[in-house]
This record gives sequence, structure tokens and C-alpha cells, in this order.
Amino acid sequence: MLITKTVNEFIDDVASGSPAPGGGSVAALAGALGAALTAMVCSLTIGKKKYLSVQGEMEEMLRQSGILRTSLAKLIDDDAEAFGTVMKALNMPKETEEEKIRRAEAIQHATKRATEIPLRVMQLCEEALALAKTAAEKGNVNSISDAGVAALMLQAACRGARLNVQINLGSLKDSVFVQETTSLTESIGKRVDAMSLDILNRVDGALSPAHS
Repeated sequence: MLITKTVNEFIDDVASGSPAPGGGSVAALAGALGAALTAMVCSLTIGKKKYLSVQGEMEEMLRQSGILRTSLAKLIDDDAEAFGTVMKALNMPKETEEEKIRRAEAIQHATKRATEIPLRVMQLCEEALALAKTAAEKGNVNSISDAGVAALMLQAACRGARLNVQINLGSLKDSVFVQETTSLTESIGKRVDAMSLDILNRVDGALSPAHS
């Protein structure tokens, strides 16, 4: 499993000549790190006298960000496994007409699965960004830069996952699925970009010399 490897081992795997783990797994990892940073801001806010009024909210956010982090981390391996399934389908025999039909169906099924995983990464990143936004607004101001990095990681994860969705959609024949998924990725992408910009503007404002 990729998730159990050391950081250096994972980086080496990505840098190798193997196509997996690739961009999809890296995007999921970026999302998991963004959720983890949000959790850190919550942890550094909980228990501080200055932030007692938001402690309950931070505790709930810590719980939610932990769930999102775990879910995104799982998708690191899921993405690589899905790519492996696509490759297996592509390598199926295609000598007879029956084999060609079976192979084509397997490719479509595997590719759809490989599309659904990065789409899920996008959805989870949007959820995590909403938490990062609250963390930037109400969390420990000494950790606001971490909330900003969380936003950047989650935006990058979402954009990276969207690229993986798009490249897979180009191979799918299910026009309804393609249209619905394209529309969904566009709407998620717009909301994520807007949320990330809002967070970064807040962070920049808090860190500017004029504010201090």
C-alpha cells in the first residue's frame, strides 16, 4: 500500500518510470495534507482561553477534518489501483469478436471507475476547504498561515483531480455520464477556486504589515 510507505519511498515511486502512482494519487495526497493542516489549526485553537467561545465548533471541525483526511488518504491507493485495472483491461485478448466486445466493456467499466475516484477527491476537497475557511476565520491567529497553506493544498488537489477526471472522460462512451460529470467538475472547481481565494485574501490581510 502506498499510504504505508515513507515519504521518500512515495516520492521515489512517483519519480519512477511507472505510470502509477501518478497525478491522481498525488492529488489525493495533497488533499489529505490540506485536511491535516486544517486539523492542526483546530488542535492549536482548542484549549486556548482566547478561543473558548469557538472551542465546541473547533472540536467538531477537528473530528470532521479527521474523517476527510482519512478518506482522502485512502484514495491515494484507490487511484493507483483503478489505473492498474484500466491497464489490465487494455491488455485483455482481442483476437475474436467476443473477446473484443468483452475487452471494450472492461475498458469502459474500469475507466469510469478511474474517473469516479478523482471526482470524489474533488468533492472531499471542497468539504475540507469549507473547514479551512472557518479555521482561517475563527482559529488561532498564530496558525493562520497554516490555514492558508491548507487552502492552497486543497485547491491544488482539486485542480489536479479535475485534470484526471477530464483525461478519463475523453475515453468514455457514456455521453450522459460524461456530460453530468463535466458539469459537476466545473461547478466544484468554481466554488473551490472562490473559497480558496477568499481564504488567501483573509490570510494575506492578517499577515500584512498594515494589519500587524
